[in-house]
Parts: sequence; structure tokens; C-alpha cells
Amino acid sequence: MGERYRRGPQLLQPRRMGPPMIANTVVEVRPRRLTVAKCCSELCRSWRCSVGHVETLNNGNGLLHSPPHNHQQQQQQQQRGVAVTSPGPGSSSAADHNIQITQPISAPSSPLASPGALNSNSGSSPTTFCLPSSSATAAAIASAAAAANAANATSTPSSGSGSYVCAAGSNSSYAAVGASNAIDTADPNWQASKATVLERNAAMFNNELLSDVKFIVGSEFDFDPIQTIPAHKYILATGSSVFYAMFYGGLAENKQEIKVPDVEPTAFLTLLRYLYCDEIKLEPEHILATLYAAKKYIVPHLARACVNYLEVKLTAKNACLLLSQSRLFEEPELMQRCWEVIDAQAEMAVKSEDFVDIDLKTFESILSRETLNCKEIHLFEAALNWAMNACEKMSIDETSPNKRRVLGQALHLIRIPTMTLEEFANGVAQTGILTSQETIDMFLHFTAKVKPTLSFPTRPRAGLKTQVCHRFQSCAYRSNQWRYRGRCDSIQFSVDRRIFIVGFGLYGSSTGAANYNVKIELKRLGRTLAENDTKFFSDGSSNTFHVFFENPIQIEPECHYTASVILDGNELSFFGQEGMSEVLMGNVTFQFQCSSESTNGTGVQGGQIPELIFYGPTVVTALNSPTSSVCATPIGATSAITNGSNGTTNGNNNVNNAADELPVGSSTASSDGSNT
Repeated sequence: MGERYRRGPQLLQPRRMGPPMIANTVVEVRPRRLTVAKCCSELCRSWRCSVGHVETLNNGNGLLHSPPHNHQQQQQQQQRGVAVTSPGPGSSSAADHNIQITQPISAPSSPLASPGALNSNSGSSPTTFCLPSSSATAAAIASAAAAANAANATSTPSSGSGSYVCAAGSNSSYAAVGASNAIDTADPNWQASKATVLERNAAMFNNELLSDVKFIVGSEFDFDPIQTIPAHKYILATGSSVFYAMFYGGLAENKQEIKVPDVEPTAFLTLLRYLYCDEIKLEPEHILATLYAAKKYIVPHLARACVNYLEVKLTAKNACLLLSQSRLFEEPELMQRCWEVIDAQAEMAVKSEDFVDIDLKTFESILSRETLNCKEIHLFEAALNWAMNACEKMSIDETSPNKRRVLGQALHLIRIPTMTLEEFANGVAQTGILTSQETIDMFLHFTAKVKPTLSFPTRPRAGLKTQVCHRFQSCAYRSNQWRYRGRCDSIQFSVDRRIFIVGFGLYGSSTGAANYNVKIELKRLGRTLAENDTKFFSDGSSNTFHVFFENPIQIEPECHYTASVILDGNELSFFGQEGMSEVLMGNVTFQFQCSSESTNGTGVQGGQIPELIFYGPTVVTALNSPTSSVCATPIGATSAITNGSNGTTNGNNNVNNAADELPVGSSTASSDGSNT
């Protein structure tokens, strides 16, 4: 029975495992089957989403006009057209085709398109981009789509001419007939209208003309009907080693129809579109199915585009589910990006709706993670939710003993002894998950001098280490500056890699000890992403004082964000000078610009907000970085290398490491070291 629900503006996942969806769409969830070689029992059944409307583009399909004077040829072509549009799953000559992935397939080191180049539309429209060799113009594509909509993608006779339109395949996303690539078989010289090899190949895409093989794609368990898709062996073999072995290898079989039950028709057509047209059109609801097809047929550039798309859409709300899927598809780079999000925003990740649907192995790997930035009580609550969902799947009562049984050894990955006594007494102890002896031992651990031996880890998680970007080379004070009267100090910044902003470093009083009320805020395109009202005490030194947000905020590369602060205090403060417009901190490059929201004098050259505190990406290695020459700069270095007041610095200003480890969300900040 399908479920229907509506979400806000965010990338979302269906309740069950499936590809990410773009919000503001009504989603109907139906079960389907996605066969994957190393699919464990928890993941052998996937779920998919059907969206009511998907914007379509030219698919290069041909218009087939039969000669009116040759009735026999017309009749044959009509029969061929019927064969294309009918699913034909019952053909007795069809051969099962189920090639399994038996080893990891490496994608090329240089991605086909950077994540920033992919179009992230807010609706359900597909993301489309072309490879370097492009053929049809945008106008031709638009007119082709209009022609397809007018024809309604059906195989109907043309009135008065004896011609007909053959729309191979019934999927609405690929029903557009490309007018620029239309083939009029009444014209014996139709090839002359195609100027390039790409245009001629594109005219053959999803086209019955000259096809020498048909694929019966999909299964009865899919929401979409089974489709019969025509293809051309030569084109497929030149784009995929799997197709080459299938058609021309030593064990090739000369079969006219090949069953592909484990690939969705839309994903298979996306694969063929790439092989024929050098074009990749990615639709959010089919992205994981497309990745599977690209991996199965060893088409690494298409797989890389899918991974890039998923990385762009990666958030704390879908990171756990995508981690589970990336393990399934053996995508180590995507796994690493997922881990970065989960580590930095662990509390939001484990509280996400899709966390309960991850497989046991992924669940255990998250609980055993040393660098999670999350309280153990939140992990315990998330584990109970996961166990409750597991009981529901197994159709057993959601009792405490059953939850304990489905958790198994994963329960002992939660570091319960590191909780506070209050968290344990009011939370864990009252759930009935622990045995009576375990509960007694835990209370003794919290209160007794001689502590019992426990079966749970007693060492706290290391968590993530914050990094600090310093944008000023020095600080100063004057008798008439820097004054605060509730006005805003603001600076705009961007980065070249995904990071997570934890808080800001601020200057304090220059005239002695003082208290400040402070409101910090982070915006993008005028929308507030996070804010926090708090206080900090300044001891009168030139040290900066760290003020934190309640949760880390995900910052995307090549996007502009505005950091703002409103201080309320009667004392003058220090201010920064010799500001830099570009700062290199570790393997992250920050760029700063003046903000129109700054009404108290802060800008690139001087003012407040001297530091941005953040969690950075994983140290760059040859595996997960586009450049292998950059390495992370150790925190705590005491020297800075600059190229002038507006130049570049390596960001290694003096930082007090102990202060960097202050918990996120602290309401009172303390001195953390001086500027250089």
C-alpha cells in the first residue's frame, strides 16, 4: 500500500531505501526490487519513488515516415513499430541477462563534471549536462520537446499520408521525439541532414531503425512497466566492455532479445543516452538505479557523474542512507563524503527519518565511529528507534527484550559509561534494555570509588578537532574605537570545499574586564541558517573569544555566506587590521568580501569577526582529492606566511588547542590564545 506525504524544501529520502528526492513534490512510495551482487538480507529489497511530473528533454528518437508508394514496406515498418512499443515480456526466445558485479570498479580520477557544475533544481526536473562533444543546439532541443509533446509520444498513423510516428519505449521521461534528429525514411538521403557522427548516433538512440538487438528491461516487481528497448550492438560495444564481451567476445551469444530484470527502464535509457549522445540526464528519483546500471556495465564516467550528483545533495538528513548505499555500490569517495557529514553533524544524522532503514553493518559502523560529534544519549535513543523499526520489519512485538535481541552486539558499541548520571538515570536505566545486573553495575560506576568491570566502552569518543581560520594579520585598539551600540558587524565569505562552521572568534574589551551580550548569525542568500544568543566574558586582553552555534552548519563550496555578529557592551574593544581577502587554512581556501549588512565598520581590511571556527574535510589523500599535492596544515603552528594585506595566508596563526576542543553550543566562551 503506497504512502503519500509532502516535505519542505530539502533533499529527502523515502521512508524505505531508495534514491534521494527533491522536496515540494508529492511522493508515492511503492516497493520494488533492485538486484545487487553483494546485497545482504537487509538491503536485498529497495524502494523507489514515483514523482507525478518529470520535465523532459530531447531524447534523439527518430520520426519514421514510410514511403506511401510501397505498401509492403509500410506494413513491415508498422509491425516493427508495434514490436517496439509493446513490452513483450512473454517472448519465448528472450534470454535472461543478469551480470553481477564481483569486484570494485574504479571511476576515473578526474570527474566528468564538478559537483558545482551539476544543476540542482528544486523540483523534480532532471539534471542535464553534455560532454565536450555537443551536437544539437538548445533551440533544436526545445523545439524537439515541443514536437514530442504535441505528438504525445504515441505510435499513430499520420492523417492522409500513410506515415506514422514510432515512439520507442513508453516512459514519459524519454518519450520526446527529437525533431533535429528525425529520420524520414522516404528520403533516401536522410543521412545528409546529420552533420556529425554524434548527430547520426543520437538519431539512432532508442530507435528501431537498423537495430540488431532488443533489451527487455525491468521486472514485474517494478512500479514502471517492463519496456522493450531497441539498440545497436556496435554503439554499445564501443562504450562498454561488458557489452563488447556480450556481443563480440569469445562467449558471445547471437540472441535478438536480452532480458535485463535487475535494471530500471529509465536508468537503462539514461545509460544508452550517454553511450549514443554523449549526454547525461540525471533524475533524482532514479539516480541510484542509474549508478547501479553504470557500475554493472562498467561505464565509469556516468558512474562518476552520479556520485558527483549525490555528493552535491548530501546532507545530514540523507547521509546515513547514502552511506549504506555507497557501501553497496563500493564507492569509497562517496563513503568518505558521507562520513564527513555524519561526523560533523552526527546528532542530526542519527535523528533523521532514514536512519532506521540502514542495514546492520552500516548501523554498527556508525556506532563504533570514534570521531562522532554527538552525545551518547542521542546515539542510544537512535539505536532504540532503529531496533523498533527492525522489530516492525520482523513482525515481532516491540518489547525491550526483542529490541535487545535485534541490537545484538551493536548495543555494546554505545559508550553508556560516558553519559552523565542524570542522562543514564532518567533515560537508559528506565528503558529496560539493560539487564538488572548491568544497571546496578552502571550506577556503581557513576557513584562508587571502586568501580566494577563493565561490558561497555568507558573512554569518551575523540570527536572532531576544530580548525580556525584567521583573517587578520594583527589587531589594535584606539581611544575612540571599536564601539558597540547594537549595530551589526558582518563579513561575507566562501570556501572551495565543504566545511562545517562551528562558531566565530570575536575580539573582547580593550579597556579591562567586561561582559558582552552577543548574537551570532549565519546566512545564505538572505536566509538565516543558524543563530545563537549568548554571552562571553572578556578579560581585557587581545585574545579572541569563541562563541559557538548549537549545531555545526554545513557550508557548500563556491557559495557565498554572511557571518554576522551584534555585540552589546559599553566598553571599547580590540579590532583586526591588515585583513586578507584570501586565506588558506589546511586544505580549505577561504575568500572574504565586504557585506552590505555590516553597519558598524567591519570589512575585509579590518573590524570584528577575526576567526571562523570550523570542521574541515578529511586530510587529502590520493584517493579522495582532485589534487594530491595539498595536505592538511597542523593546528597549533605558530607562524604565518602572508603575501601582503590582501594576499594569501596559510592560516597557521597561533591557536590554543584546548580552547578549540570546547563543546559545540557552549554558552560562555573563554580566552583561547592571541593573534599574531
